[in-house]
Amino acid sequence: NHHTMAYLPLVLFTLLSFQLPSSFGGKILVFPLDGSHWVNMKVLIEELHAKGHEITVVRPSDSWYISDKSPFYTSVMLPYSSGFEENIKTYLFQQLEIRLQRKPTSFWSHMWTEIEMRRLILDQFTQFHKGMSETITQMFEDEKLMQSLHAAKFDVVLTDPGFGGGTMLARRLQVPLVFSVRWTIQGETHLLIAPSPLAYIPFAGTELTDKMTFPQRIKNLLSYSVGMYTMSHMAEPNYKPAVMKYFGPDVDYSTFFLDADIWLMRNDFVFEFPRPTLPNIVYMGGFQCKPSNPLPADLEAFVQSSGDHGVIVMTLGTLVGKLPQHITEEIAAAFGQLPQKVIWRYLGQRPTNLGNNTLLVNWLPQNDLLGHPKTRVFVTHGGTNGVQEAIYHGVPVVGLPLFFDQPDNLSRIRAKGAAVIVDIAMLERDIFAEALMTAIYNSTYRENMQMLSRLHRDQPMKPLDQAVFWIEYVIRHRGARHLQTQSYKMSWFVYKSIDVIAFLLTVVLFMILICFFSLRLLWRMIFIGKKVKHERSEKQKQSG
Repeated sequence: NHHTMAYLPLVLFTLLSFQLPSSFGGKILVFPLDGSHWVNMKVLIEELHAKGHEITVVRPSDSWYISDKSPFYTSVMLPYSSGFEENIKTYLFQQLEIRLQRKPTSFWSHMWTEIEMRRLILDQFTQFHKGMSETITQMFEDEKLMQSLHAAKFDVVLTDPGFGGGTMLARRLQVPLVFSVRWTIQGETHLLIAPSPLAYIPFAGTELTDKMTFPQRIKNLLSYSVGMYTMSHMAEPNYKPAVMKYFGPDVDYSTFFLDADIWLMRNDFVFEFPRPTLPNIVYMGGFQCKPSNPLPADLEAFVQSSGDHGVIVMTLGTLVGKLPQHITEEIAAAFGQLPQKVIWRYLGQRPTNLGNNTLLVNWLPQNDLLGHPKTRVFVTHGGTNGVQEAIYHGVPVVGLPLFFDQPDNLSRIRAKGAAVIVDIAMLERDIFAEALMTAIYNSTYRENMQMLSRLHRDQPMKPLDQAVFWIEYVIRHRGARHLQTQSYKMSWFVYKSIDVIAFLLTVVLFMILICFFSLRLLWRMIFIGKKVKHERSEKQKQSG
């Protein structure tokens, strides 16, 4: 027995070592989208690395956020640039200028601004997808690079379908595909692959809820029609030739970018309105959220100096470090009217009217501040990460939406009674101060956000653990094709059963025609029979 006990740890270790390769030894190729999307992807990469997986990241030579060297992954640098950083900065600046001019003085001025915004989006994203398509072509023509990727024998490709590179690479390598997704090159994910009745599912950008009036449903339908047309014309002309060149003319472009085994959705039904979904959509909203850590000593001292009034935290994300000076002055003046202390991430010119209660910083620990008990409200542009961290920590929001999905994100939190939204084009000190006081002193905003926080946290499995499980699931089973629906591979008239309805209507029409002509024939036979009988009786009378 003593000898057995002595060898037991060695036996267990040996058994465990046999299990590790099959459970954790996956080889994962990551083709991420740069910018803020990389922040999300990096969280997944670090967790997968901690689980023992071998990660390889494909990055252009001019990557903005994606580092060449990392303890968590090996990078494969493409020897050509994507122009992502330059294009996105130009686009953001131009869109911010247009949004600031959006004074709702009349219906026509508002319509003109919307047209300008859509034209800018179409132009900028067309250029973005054109650059990405050129990058993919250069990559596929690089024989040495493609041979090395084939030789690596990856178990799965993890990518962001906001661009087409990862999908095409996975198909080229014949490797299972997992998306980290909310948006794709063709639009919002659910609207592309899941049943989406427009009567209660708002189209992206409309800022509508799942409870729509008749005029709102008209707006929703028109927005869907125009939006889907626009999205297809931004991407299709750039990617379709590459799809045909490398995968053949028989490959259906409309379904090519929807062929993932698992869709890891970066939201959930605490944030999203209830709607139909599919078995291979896995919700991991708030997967990047975590408990707060203690603040640096100087920042903690400033927070504690707020007393019972607490602090306001403001940041407009990593992409927007400054605003036009006249707006900055109005924000600073509004902060100066309040008894709270303010921590404001701002990189622009210091406002001349900055109050003694306001601390300007170049960077702030957003998660740690949101988790601090003295934080009263979060002023945000409405990026997905910031909104989900506010939900996680139960902090009400004052929103200043700027672009992309930010207005929609904030409108969802407002619909749930936890956010006040201010149009940055209409921002004045009194309007902004009133919004802040509403969110701080009207207790329903904090109560509603804390309810959302409780709902979000009350899950059988943490969102990040769930995401990792399904990536490992695809590795273990070499895909998850049994969870895929056939719907997205059908043409619209087959999906909507238009052909079946047309056939049944034809049958019904045919039966009606048969009945009509049968009755008509029967009527004629009866009429003719009566006529013949009548003529015979007349003849009999005449002969009698």
